[in-house]
Amino acid sequence: MALKARVTSRNPDLIRGIGKYSRSKMYHKRGLWAIKAKNGGVFPRHDKKVEETKPTEKPPKFYPADDVKKPFVNKRKHQPTKLRPSITPGTVLIILAGRFQGKRVVFLNQLSSGLLLVTGSQKKMKKGEGEFLEADKEEKNVLPQEKKDDQKAVDALLIKSIEGVPELKTYLAARFSLKSGMKPHELVF
Repeated sequence: MALKARVTSRNPDLIRGIGKYSRSKMYHKRGLWAIKAKNGGVFPRHDKKVEETKPTEKPPKFYPADDVKKPFVNKRKHQPTKLRPSITPGTVLIILAGRFQGKRVVFLNQLSSGLLLVTGSQKKMKKGEGEFLEADKEEKNVLPQEKKDDQKAVDALLIKSIEGVPELKTYLAARFSLKSGMKPHELVF
């Protein structure tokens, strides 16, 4: 491969920033006078190129090394959990998780959302997931009188039925916990 000739300026620098030839001398050296004469004493004008339309969104500056999978759209519809056949209104349940873990409550009914409505004697009615029976956060604001009356009516019936069964009141009040020697997989309720 042949070596390229070194490109040198037509106007070498005398000192940095000052050329050997003036502007008018360079006009002649570059041959601009000939171009002007060829075009009737006027420099040829070229129409501006049509600018390419830039995309509205710039491509990202960073591309991940690995392919990032786009998650599928979840098309599942929420369906309330199926109630276990062992849970019927009036059944005593144990809350397995949450703030009231180990507490015993009485099941009232299943709501349309799938949550279970439970209550205990002299305790506020709560909603809970069927698997855990997690309680809602108790609100500090004053309850309406209508709700208090409903709670009293439910409690009156519940207390009446609890007093009819011996030792059920102490059983409901006791917190559920495993004692030494108790094996959870062998427990039968």
